[in-house]
Amino acid sequence: MTPDHHPAKSRRPAERKGDVRERAILDTCETLLARKGYEAMTVGDIAQGAGITRGALYFYFGSKQDVVTALVARTVEHLWERSRAAAQAEEPRQAIATAMKRTVELWNEHGLVMRTAIDLSLTVPEIGELWDRTADLFITAITAVLERSGVPAGTGPEHAAAMARALCWMIERTFYHASQESREALRAASATCEHIWLTTAGLTA
Repeated sequence: MTPDHHPAKSRRPAERKGDVRERAILDTCETLLARKGYEAMTVGDIAQGAGITRGALYFYFGSKQDVVTALVARTVEHLWERSRAAAQAEEPRQAIATAMKRTVELWNEHGLVMRTAIDLSLTVPEIGELWDRTADLFITAITAVLERSGVPAGTGPEHAAAMARALCWMIERTFYHASQESREALRAASATCEHIWLTTAGLTA
């Protein structure tokens, strides 16, 4: 090796300009949801907050609805990333506790986005489909935890899949309401949901 030769340094690739702008658009959208709400927020507001023109914003998203849909997608991906490993853990009790803890964390950080997704899921098809797909992932994960706990597999109301579906939608609705009150209300709601999940799995003894 010559004195002038230096090994290449390992470093993270630079973030692309488009990625930075897209993140700024989504971050601004989340801020404006809290400040103005979905109905009052405009494309112009989002562009101005992100430091770009309306025309530049339309290069990334076709409408306000598209921006909110992308924001919801980013948020539920974070939720799934935080909960996935826990759901796959070997010990069901710990899997349940960790999944609930990480779900509370995300609702504390992005509860407004989650509530907006639920509110719009019946009227905005893209958000409704995204929310349903996310729910299906969690139902599958909850089913696996219940089956590892000894709840039988099958298609009947007493089987793991049906119980998991009911648990998933119960948790969604409970967190929706509690997150509008306070962090303490969210923690209490989470403890209740965790207890119900443990009871369903036969793990409260």
